[in-house]
Amino acid sequence: MEDSKDIFSTEFWLNQWSKIDGQDSSNVHKGFSTPEFWDRASASYDRGSDEIACRRIDKVIDLFQRSNLNLEEMEILDIGCGTGLLATALARRGARVTAVDFSQGMLDRCRENIPKALKNRVKLLCMDWEKADIDALEWRQRFDLTIAFMSPAVSTPHALDKMMATSKTACAMRGWGGKRHHPILDELWARIMGTPLDDKPQSLMVKFNLLVAMGFFPELSWDTISWDQTITVEEELKTRLAFFKKVSDQPESELRQTILGYLDSIAENGSIFKHQAGTTGTLLWKL
Repeated sequence: MEDSKDIFSTEFWLNQWSKIDGQDSSNVHKGFSTPEFWDRASASYDRGSDEIACRRIDKVIDLFQRSNLNLEEMEILDIGCGTGLLATALARRGARVTAVDFSQGMLDRCRENIPKALKNRVKLLCMDWEKADIDALEWRQRFDLTIAFMSPAVSTPHALDKMMATSKTACAMRGWGGKRHHPILDELWARIMGTPLDDKPQSLMVKFNLLVAMGFFPELSWDTISWDQTITVEEELKTRLAFFKKVSDQPESELRQTILGYLDSIAENGSIFKHQAGTTGTLLWKL
């Protein structure tokens, strides 16, 4: 048994982080960690009012303001900006945002969503955060606040270190805090991988405890989220195929046949009903 004193060391939590490798949660992350997946997903992402409401944008803004982060003229780095809902909200409150994502499809959606009056306050960059050289970019302590919300970008200790190194004041991130309820993914996983999906995202709590061991004391808040969506079979086929190409060794033709067969079985008039739910956690810590 590991010494209980170890839980106060960074080495203990870095080791816990490494143990996630090889588990279903790690493989699920791999499926979600490619530009191809997010390029395909961008067409339907953040299209519904319930899904947008689950981003809790007003709650995030309130969190920043309660933490005495004055957004007016603040320089913010948004890692994995997606469709730009948060970047736009921050710019609307006077911040200057550098928004990066490795998916060109998501950046195109982000560009569409930024009001003309705010375009000079949001700079968009296509970038893989894991490969980013913050020294070459001259981003070390360049920003007042660095954020990464529901992004696969900060998935390693190295990526977290780089994230923190870019900010001189504070950082914030959001991620899954427990098992996601995603019936379509669950069923396809069982059919393709041959076992039930045992996805128990742990990295958020590992990051929380790692930060505490490093001497930071993040504020942590939870949100239970749920939304429904109607999507065409073709759209869902593209995203699920991009996902399973990363986690399965099966030929693409076999994956396509399995995925399409299941989607067709639950479709009505060429569309399927999707339900997703779970618990997300938001961390905010001062540097």
